[in-house]
Amino acid sequence: MADAAGKAQHPCRICEEPMAPSEVHRGGSACAHAFCRACLTGHVRAKVESGGAATVRCLDASCTGTLDPELCRVALPSDVFERWCAALCESMFLGARRTYCPFPDCSEMMVADDDDGGEGDAGKLVTQSECQVCRRLFCAQCRVPWHAGADCAAYQNLGRGDTSREDVMLMEMATEQKWRRCPKCEFFVSKVDGCLHIVCRCDFQFCYGCGAEWESESCSCSDEDANRDDSDNDNDDDDNDAEEE
Repeated sequence: MADAAGKAQHPCRICEEPMAPSEVHRGGSACAHAFCRACLTGHVRAKVESGGAATVRCLDASCTGTLDPELCRVALPSDVFERWCAALCESMFLGARRTYCPFPDCSEMMVADDDDGGEGDAGKLVTQSECQVCRRLFCAQCRVPWHAGADCAAYQNLGRGDTSREDVMLMEMATEQKWRRCPKCEFFVSKVDGCLHIVCRCDFQFCYGCGAEWESESCSCSDEDANRDDSDNDNDDDDNDAEEE
């Protein structure tokens, strides 16, 4: 009877179930409200899943205190505690531009910095970055594993599924050779000479100069642009022949 009475002296303030002294869990250092493991876990889990884990209030409706993660740790499942701590860390960087490691087996959060810190390079976009945890390289702008051999613009112009190393190398070559990609079927087209009017193998017609649909209002290219491009290509060929000799 005495033991039962002792348990009744410690009811959970939420479910009101009696708790043994070893089952009593205080969540905050600023109040003496105690709860059972199930109620405390359910409350914190709900806050984490709803995105409100930055400030988790005491479960007692009349209390304005907040829960202390370290005091709650012994009562919480490890996954709930880790997610709560991660949410608290993210809340410390509110207003900062955050990025995450793109590798699925890591996904570490980092604060993105658009300034590389070098003199005269203020405001320069940071691209190649190293994850602080897994130490693998990734692109902070494209948010993908590092695309060696192509800049961000070239990588982002790749078609869906064209993200292998071979595809990136092809894109780099297309940029150097000034090839144009059909806006409809994404097939690469190389113009040797002639006007800018291109009829692709898919029958789509577009301007080789700007890539816009042929005779559309967005195209402002002229035949002079075509002649200039042909002249540039001839000069490049002459330079290559001279190097070979």
